Order: sequence, then C-alpha cells, then structure tokens
Amino acid sequence: MLNLSSISIKKRVKEDELYTLKTLKTPDAGKVLAKWLLGFMALFVICLFLPWQQNIRGEGKVTALTPENRPQTVESAIAGRINEWKVMEGEYVEKGDTILTLSEIKDKYFDPKLLERLSEQLTAKENALESKRDKVNALRDQIIALKEAMDVKLNQAKNKFLQAKLKLTSDSVDFQAEKVRYANFENQYERNKVLYEAGNIALTKFQDIESKLQESKMKLVSAENKFLQSKAEVINAKINIAGVTAEYQDKINKAESDRNATLSEVYESEAEIAKLKNEIANMQIRSQQYYLQAPQSGYIVQALKAGIGETIKEGEPVVSIIPESLDKAVELYVKAMDIPLISKGRQVRVEFDGWPALQFSGWPSVSVGTFGGVVKVIDRVNTKNGKFRILVTPDPNDEEWPEQVRLGSGAKGWIMLDDVPLWYEIWRQLNGFPPSLYENQTEQPEEKKNEK
Repeated sequence: MLNLSSISIKKRVKEDELYTLKTLKTPDAGKVLAKWLLGFMALFVICLFLPWQQNIRGEGKVTALTPENRPQTVESAIAGRINEWKVMEGEYVEKGDTILTLSEIKDKYFDPKLLERLSEQLTAKENALESKRDKVNALRDQIIALKEAMDVKLNQAKNKFLQAKLKLTSDSVDFQAEKVRYANFENQYERNKVLYEAGNIALTKFQDIESKLQESKMKLVSAENKFLQSKAEVINAKINIAGVTAEYQDKINKAESDRNATLSEVYESEAEIAKLKNEIANMQIRSQQYYLQAPQSGYIVQALKAGIGETIKEGEPVVSIIPESLDKAVELYVKAMDIPLISKGRQVRVEFDGWPALQFSGWPSVSVGTFGGVVKVIDRVNTKNGKFRILVTPDPNDEEWPEQVRLGSGAKGWIMLDDVPLWYEIWRQLNGFPPSLYENQTEQPEEKKNEK
C-alpha cells in the first residue's frame, strides 16, 4: 500500500485477519538468512585480504643426515658356512660385537695348522736365502782374490818379459861383438895363410892362428844361440802375459757367472718369501673374518640368512642393522618446477606418520602436531620420477622432534615461502601457477656468500 491518503485504515483493518496481506509480507526467516549471507560474504571478502604464507609440499621419509648412520646391510667378506648365531632380531649390539661365526668351505683352507705350516715354509725360505747370500759374499771375495792374484801374476810376467828383453839386448851385444871378433880372426887367418903359402911364417904359427879362428867361430855360434834363445824367451814372456790374463779372466768370469746365478736365486727366494708373507697375512686376516662383527652400534632388524649350516657367498648380505642415529633428518621429494624456489635455510613444517597433527599450510602458526625443520641439502640432480630430493634437519629454535620417530617412517613437509594475500593464492591455485618468491635483495648476497 502507498499510504497516500491521510485517512489510515490500519486501525480499522487487522492484517492478521486478511490472508492475502499475510502472504505478501516478507518472512522473518528470509530476513535472517539474508543477513547471515551478507555477513558471510563480507567475512569472505575480508578473508581474501588476509596474509597467506605460500609453501611447497613434499613427501618422503625419515632418514639420517650422515650416510654412516643410515640403515645398512652387513656383508660377509669371505664365503663360508654358518656355525652359530650370536644375536637375535631386534637386539641391540655394540660396535665390534660378534653377530655370527663361520666355518671354512674351501679345501685350500681346510688344514687347521695351515698358518703354522706356512710359517715353517717361511723360516726355511729365509734360511735358504741367508745361505745364498753367504754364497754371494764368498763368490764376491773369491772374485776379489782372483783379481788380486791376476795383478800379481801379471806383474811377475811383465817383470820376466822385461828381464828377457834386457837379456836379449845383452846377448845381442855379445853376438855382435863375437861377429866382429870372428871377422877380425878371419881376416888375420887369410893374411897369415898367404904368408904361410909364401913360406914367410912357420906352420906352427899358422896353425895357432887357425885354432884361434875356429875358437872364435865357436864363440860366435854360441853367442848367436844365446841371442836366439833370448829372443825366444822374450816372445814366450809376452805370450805368458796374455796367458795369465786369459787364465785368470776365465776364472773371474766363471766366479762372476756363479755369483750372478746365485743373486738370481736370492731374488727368487726374496720374491717367494714376500709371497709367503703375503699369504700368511691374508690367512691371518681371513681367520678374523670367521667372526662376522657389527660395523657400528645399532639394532639388528632383519636376518637375511637363517639356520645353521647355511652357506653364504663372498659379499653376500647376512643381516640388516640400523644405527641408533642422533642426527635424524627428513628426505622430501618436490617437483622440478618448485626446486628453484627452495634455498638452504628455508623453514619447513614436518608432519610424521602416526603422529596426530592438524596442518594449516598457509598459517603455520595455528598448526598443531607439526614440527619445525630447516632445509639442509638440495640435490643437484633428479632422484626419481622427475622429482628432486631435499634433506630437512630439525630447527634448533623450534620444538624437538619426538624420540619415537624412527628411521624409515613416512613424513610430509611444507617448505615455507613468503606471505601473499589469500585471494592471490586462490587465483594461483586455480591457474596452476608455481608459487611466487620475493627474495630479500639485501640478504641474498650475504646468504650466497656464506654458502660459498
């Protein structure tokens, strides 16, 4: 009704008695609903401008930061047969504790006194080597003695040669003198022969001169014989020098040949001794491998071989051991498109499997049951399915991680980035865009400098 007239009929007509007017009236429930909707819309618009912390989600498991504290298998260094188990699954062992004992399966090592026999062989080889070294020294002394004897003999031969030359010179002078004397006697004989034939001298004097000529001829022949004999002695003395050199050089060469042969035997004995020592050392180390020991302290989680008398090969895993790690970390796998936005030192919220948690990824301050972490390692290559692995360590400024969390447990993580309005995050999610990252330009060079 427009209520244009000054006369009102509201007092005369009761609206509750008129059904038509009653149906045209707006219900009170509709008004209340409209107010609630307007309130929710206003609240939604206000919430669109609330700050939202962008994050990158990743899934993985609990591990250890250092490789030595991660689960490992204990392998046997030698092939053998299991004699006795010293531990049970789930038992805690200290480093060096015996896990099991092995017995030998190779016939080469069946002899229980093999080390003793190898030691006896080594002693015999060492004694033989010492004898051969003594022989080498004796042959060396013999060679020195032969060289000294050769020098003495050569000096004697040279002295004889010099004496023969001097004697040859003396005999040569005597021979020339006798030749001159014989020539004089011959001239005297010819002259006296002419005088005798002429009857100027007596026969007795002529015969005396003829006798002297014969005597001079005899001396000449004797001097010539001495000269030729001295000449032969010089030749023989010269030959004797060469003979002494050849004789002693042959003896020296034979002694040197024996010495070299003995040295060769010495070197072969040294090689055999080194081989025996190596074999003994290997046997000593192998005897220690009959006891499979724990490489570090931890818990035996699984026996990969069971029973007594079972044969294992070299390098074959026997048990799995998990160290009691104190440097727990979480390895998360993130998409390749998100890896450029992650840097070392980024804050992470971690949720462990089996640990009740209520996570608000955009508002980490209101999350319940999650724990703080810091990005420690970022792999430079993809690990699996095109994803990259990062390692997250506990945040020292946040609540400690629960002790009940064990290695290998599943975990989820949210790498926290920068704050953006909620409407922007909704728009980004609808369009499938990667998170935005607004680096602090004053802190980035310092952070990279620290990394270097």
